[in-house]
Amino acid sequence: MTVGIRKLAIFGAAGAIGHALAPELARRGIAFRAVGRRRQTLADAFGGLAGAEIVDADLSDPQQAERAAQGVDTIVYAVGVPYTDFDQHPVLMRTTLEAAVRAGVARLLLVTGIYTYGVPRTSRVAETHPREPDSHKGQCRKQQEDMVTEAHQRRGLRTMVVRLPDFYGPHTGRSMAGRIFGSALDGKTANWVGPASTPHEFIFVPDTAPVLAELAGRQDCYGEAWNLGGVETISGIDFMTRVYRAAGRDPDYRSVGRTMLKMAGAVNPMLKELVEMLYLQETPVILDDRKLAATLGILAKTSYDDGIRRTLEWMRAQ
Repeated sequence: MTVGIRKLAIFGAAGAIGHALAPELARRGIAFRAVGRRRQTLADAFGGLAGAEIVDADLSDPQQAERAAQGVDTIVYAVGVPYTDFDQHPVLMRTTLEAAVRAGVARLLLVTGIYTYGVPRTSRVAETHPREPDSHKGQCRKQQEDMVTEAHQRRGLRTMVVRLPDFYGPHTGRSMAGRIFGSALDGKTANWVGPASTPHEFIFVPDTAPVLAELAGRQDCYGEAWNLGGVETISGIDFMTRVYRAAGRDPDYRSVGRTMLKMAGAVNPMLKELVEMLYLQETPVILDDRKLAATLGILAKTSYDDGIRRTLEWMRAQ
């Protein structure tokens, strides 16, 4: 059952998900509000799209969060935080949910990742898989998800959770995949954290936009969690090889293991944070999204070769 979205707010619009979702909303004729910290950044990105409104807000401030939520009926929450600050995920989520309830928002969709599942027990992980994260980051994400789930049906608010694997594509320069693309274009050595021969899963970030827009407008999809996986599994070696060859260079990469990460982490806080997530390369979480496909129909997914080509074209144009 579809619902008429009067106005949708993208919280965390300046990230990769927001950049993908906003044009899809404009294409569908859905008015939207781009919410983030830096007004000029948002204006530069979305000011030319039909139906766009720009609102700068610090979502850690309850009053600013409520102002950002006023007058919209749907929120897509895609707020990112630095890798060293995962404690902020449940904090910002709590502020947002309270603001949404006060503002009379009808629906909220949380976009998140795979950390909450912990070490996988099955080769493919469905929404019914236990959520037992051992990592601190996974626990923070689980707290965030639990808040969203518990807020469902609270004073009229309906919620859902959408889980994605690692993504690549435009506006993903800070991700692991984004750094690989940057290294390939610059003729440098790429770093792959953990074993590079195990299966991995990436999603081309523009592929998320039609799915998120569709889910946001489906009343029967709220109160649920949904997985959206990549087109297929691929090893780190294969992915990096394709990126370098598409960039016109010979593959040049190295695998960074636990010992090297610990040593480098002594001087680089970001690298230190990666140690606890090495299990994702050793025992990968590969999402099973058959539930989503059965609900929405065929899920359009871009091949790795096409996605890599389009990503490089976008990066070269910047």
